[in-house]
Amino acid sequence: MKNHPVYCAAKAGLAMLTQSLAKELGPEIRVNGVAPGAIMWPENNMEQDDKLREEILDRTALKRQGEPKDIAATVRFLIRDADYITGQVIPVCGGRSLNI
Repeated sequence: MKNHPVYCAAKAGLAMLTQSLAKELGPEIRVNGVAPGAIMWPENNMEQDDKLREEILDRTALKRQGEPKDIAATVRFLIRDADYITGQVIPVCGGRSLNI
């Protein structure tokens, strides 16, 4: 993402930390991450241009904003049903990551 190098570096670091911890802590502990997409807009930018929000959502395959319950459902899946998943970061982004 242009103009966000610190954010990008931190996100890449968290992905690698997820993989590294999965290797270190397995098989006893599974380690996964969840990467939210357009779920909530920043509170400090309430005046964000509606056109920009529309452009962001238009770049998602599902063409809509997600909800906090989408993140919760993914975490619940990882806890309850994903005994053989570890070291993964699951994007919950409505398909926005497909446009990278």
